[in-house]
Amino acid sequence: MREEFEKLAAAGKVEGKHIEALVALTTSGYCHHRSWGFGRIKAIDTVFSRFTIDFPGKAGHQMDLSFAAESLRPIPRDHILARKAGDLEGLRQMAALHHLDLIKVVLQSYGGRATLEQIQQLLVPDVIADDWRKWWEVAKKELKKDGHFQIPVKKTDPIIFQVEETALADRLLSEFRASKGLKAKTASTIEALKSFPDLTDRAAVATEMVTALNAEIASHVRTQPAVALEAIFVRDDLRTAGGLPPSPDEVQGLAVWSQDIKFAQIFEQISTGKHRRTLASFKDSVPALWHEALLASINNLTAKASGECAWMLISEGKMVQLKEALAMLISRHSASSELLLWLAKERSDSFADILGPEVFRAMLTAIERDQFNEKKSNRLRDYIMDDQQLLVDLIGSADLEVIKDLTRALQLSPCFDDMDKRSLLARIVKSYPAVQSLISGEASKQEAGLVVSWESLERRKSEYTELVQKTIPANSKEIAIARSYGDLRENHEYKAAKEMQKVLLRQKDELEAALNRARGQDFLNVKTDVVAGGTVVQITNLQSGQRETFTILGAWDSDPDKGVISYLTPVAQALINHKVGDEVEAELQGGKSRQRIENIAAWRTEAPAAS
Repeated sequence: MREEFEKLAAAGKVEGKHIEALVALTTSGYCHHRSWGFGRIKAIDTVFSRFTIDFPGKAGHQMDLSFAAESLRPIPRDHILARKAGDLEGLRQMAALHHLDLIKVVLQSYGGRATLEQIQQLLVPDVIADDWRKWWEVAKKELKKDGHFQIPVKKTDPIIFQVEETALADRLLSEFRASKGLKAKTASTIEALKSFPDLTDRAAVATEMVTALNAEIASHVRTQPAVALEAIFVRDDLRTAGGLPPSPDEVQGLAVWSQDIKFAQIFEQISTGKHRRTLASFKDSVPALWHEALLASINNLTAKASGECAWMLISEGKMVQLKEALAMLISRHSASSELLLWLAKERSDSFADILGPEVFRAMLTAIERDQFNEKKSNRLRDYIMDDQQLLVDLIGSADLEVIKDLTRALQLSPCFDDMDKRSLLARIVKSYPAVQSLISGEASKQEAGLVVSWESLERRKSEYTELVQKTIPANSKEIAIARSYGDLRENHEYKAAKEMQKVLLRQKDELEAALNRARGQDFLNVKTDVVAGGTVVQITNLQSGQRETFTILGAWDSDPDKGVISYLTPVAQALINHKVGDEVEAELQGGKSRQRIENIAAWRTEAPAAS
């Protein structure tokens, strides 16, 4: 076609500078436009000086030759896009039989490098219609064995094709050396270990990596103990894979755990796949106190991490201590939503004596507590709604009066909206039809008031003020800014801000409802002839002889470490209106026991100093 284009140039129909570009376009037959994408040149009309090109959604589009030379980029025939257009079935066969050849075609089409996401977008679903993940796992193993490909540790980095083959050991060490920082070197080592079975000189590779890891571990023990601990695990695996003996000078797990650092601070930063190994390391390093640390931390961890700690305690014969700790947290309504989420998912026969209606009460308290903490998720509330059997299982062994009391608590709870409440109440009615009249008869009654301390009332008012005066106005500004970006149908910032607005307004309504029910009290100089709100009560367990002291205050007061409990808790309800010497049956640590009231004192005898 060069002669034809030269004739057109001589006739003034195209410019001479466009001839080479037009020759390249007609030679390849494929092109790319920055707006319309990939195109296939179907015909050339030298009379009217134009191309006919098929673009996606623009079949048979006609374009002036000069404009085409300026705006189109020729696509070679061996480019992945051209081959998809001209030989899709051949590519599908290549995908089934020759994984590396197909990936090579993709990489060479883009200058020898492309990210995993780019490769997937090019091949799925046209070339690979089946399970991409499964296909890629097989292909990835082949890539690692082949010396022409560099596989990055990060998925966002490009996979690189190189003409000259590199030995596997050299590639592994090159990637390891290029990793900056202990965390990156640890990740690189984990990837390298997968290829160790294919190495001929494992000891040499392992020696260099172990030496580098040891140097970094020593400098991270104090500053980043969790990162150092994971690196220690990987280094030990590397020694085993390389057949290297342990070195007495190496930093071990004991160096991490011997510092003045709480167990939970490190454990939460460890990747979930290393949890059990971390627990074993902690137990070996602190053999006398490990179980006490786990019991003290279990209420401050995620559901997954709590479950791993529980597994360790159970496997090491500490089930009794675990159940005692759980029972105490539940009875005092201080169990975290994450711990209760794990217990709800577990629900095995081993915990049958703990799982009961009081667990659901503790769940309501935990969810309400989380509502005023933006950093907390709603995972427990969502799980309660999704698991149709959970509520039924928890109330299955309770008598009717307990069920009625629980039903009232659920009706008054601000944790669920009306639709969700109806769903949960329907589950109760299905198992206990007798509470139907309670639900229908009391649903419209005004909610009972809550007696609260002035201190807790002020805290809630401060939360409300922060929400109304700062958080909600800031959200309104975000909505206004996001709206200015244009088309609201595709405006993700606007949608996110509007969703947050719903959450904030719901929090505002719930706080207003709670504050309207609140009745502040100073609990000053209360009578001590019987137990009441504002009293400090000392009781004795008649079976064990153990003494405990509780300070009974308002509905929003709770400090288990100091013995402060709400008057709404089962323990307080069992003690209220009883005098010194009375014996009552109260539920403590997951089981009912006889308690004798030894002493009743006023919590506050003089007004606190004005702040």
